[in-house]
Amino acid sequence: MTHKHHYISCVLWPFVFIWQLIATIVGLTGRFVAMVIGLVFIIVGVIVSLTIIGAIVGIPMAIIGLLLFLKGIF
Repeated sequence: MTHKHHYISCVLWPFVFIWQLIATIVGLTGRFVAMVIGLVFIIVGVIVSLTIIGAIVGIPMAIIGLLLFLKGIF
């Protein structure tokens, strides 16, 4: 059997890693639970982002929650 190796640019690697992590979470938990977890991440991320210091953690958390929710829908 031959294995196909996909080469990913160093610039795009973090985005591919996050997308694969989200796909793994959806695969393990199911679509509905992934959507609920995504909504929780969005809500907590927005609440944490209300402070200046918390925005460093809150904005990425909300983005990951949005991606998780979208992956659960599609």
